[in-house]
Amino acid sequence: MNGSAGLKVPVNDLRRHWQSTQSVVQPAVERVLASGRYVLGDEVAGFEAAFAAYCGASHCIGVGNGTDALELALRALDVGPGDEVATVANAGMYASAAILAIGARPRFVDVELESLNMDPAALAAVLGGGIRAVIVTHLYGRLADMERLLPVAAAHDLPVIEDCAQAHGACRDGRMAGRWGTVGCYSFYPTKNLGALGDGGALVTDAAVLAERIAALRQYGWGEKYRAGLPGGRNSRLDELQAAVLAAKLPLLDDWNQRRRSLAGRYREALSASSLQLPPAPDRADAVHLYVVRSAVRNQLRAALARRGIATEIHYPIPDHRQHAVLQSTNAEADLPVTEQAAREVLTLPCFTDMTETELDAVVGAVEESLSEIGDRRE
Repeated sequence: MNGSAGLKVPVNDLRRHWQSTQSVVQPAVERVLASGRYVLGDEVAGFEAAFAAYCGASHCIGVGNGTDALELALRALDVGPGDEVATVANAGMYASAAILAIGARPRFVDVELESLNMDPAALAAVLGGGIRAVIVTHLYGRLADMERLLPVAAAHDLPVIEDCAQAHGACRDGRMAGRWGTVGCYSFYPTKNLGALGDGGALVTDAAVLAERIAALRQYGWGEKYRAGLPGGRNSRLDELQAAVLAAKLPLLDDWNQRRRSLAGRYREALSASSLQLPPAPDRADAVHLYVVRSAVRNQLRAALARRGIATEIHYPIPDHRQHAVLQSTNAEADLPVTEQAAREVLTLPCFTDMTETELDAVVGAVEESLSEIGDRRE
């Protein structure tokens, strides 16, 4: 395949996504605008019921964003100052930010090289002491190995919080992301597989008492209006506009995910003979939020692709345990060789619902040309 000369391919294109969803989204927006109610009304209640049903959960609580969802989950589980939370360091600081926000400390766990998700053996090696919870991230949309991770956490009687921000609709053996641990946390940032027109988030759980606590914490700790009975409450409410948009898009999510898997399969077939380390073959356990390859010449490859009009990203360039904010807060040392290797090698190629076959061919051709060019230079 040859890169299409002059064709620029973005990592994502939200304007294109708006055009393809306008017919269902615009009526939802206009309905909210005409209603005169914009926070925690019927639209939020309707979306919470629909998303709980989609995930197979008893309860869904809409909140302001995905990081708030993680923070409120920790608070509702009585994790607080001085406690430790086991999590990974290769997922963009979102879990770490929530942990630090409540005065707790992250205890970082290395990941498996193929999936880049939490390594169950590495988790077992760190548990004990002051660890009060585990946050498992389903990175890039692929479900982590929950069948092996959950028994490790259960052996220490620890709740497991799932970070499902990139895994909307990922499913293994009939069990959705967010339905494996104690509580699942979602982000609806506009670039997510199910994205709002701004920030938004939600938590799903079967635990009625936990859901009640989270619902109180998202609104000042109120049990009833103006009566704050639960300490640690804050303002983190999903608004009516975002809820209506999400409800309008939700019926399309499975088809969108299948399109992402189709694109990922095309990449895998076309690039299997290249020097790139490709992610596992896509299946229902992978929502393919991002298509992330690994390359020992990542920076050269990225520059060569940019010269050919192919946009890329790095998710994520600096592991959490190397972030200044984390070092200032915890002074934590962590031995994470796989995480460090991934940070040097990961590269996100364009892969989004509205991407065309012509664009995918252009990316593949540009990758092949770029790797050949880099190889010539290195010889």
